[in-house]
Amino acid sequence: MEYNNQIKNRVKRMEGQLRGILKMMEDNKDCREVITQLSAVRSAVDRTMGVIVSSNLVECVLEADKDGEKTNELIKEAVNLLVKSR
Repeated sequence: MEYNNQIKNRVKRMEGQLRGILKMMEDNKDCREVITQLSAVRSAVDRTMGVIVSSNLVECVLEADKDGEKTNELIKEAVNLLVKSR
């Protein structure tokens, strides 16, 4: 799967958020502020995983062989990824 710039930018944004959280911890910020930011990163990770999995599902279906069994296997694999991402 090829990852587009939008997905890469999401990950870079999360990376920046995590660096900010580490700085907050080093500065002994209130735990509620830290938890709020960690929750935001977790949500961003979940959304990014959803985007990647949904893109993968479309790719699997489009690239599947005409053979019904192989198509079913690829779709099941993509659905399993979606389930794991939740």
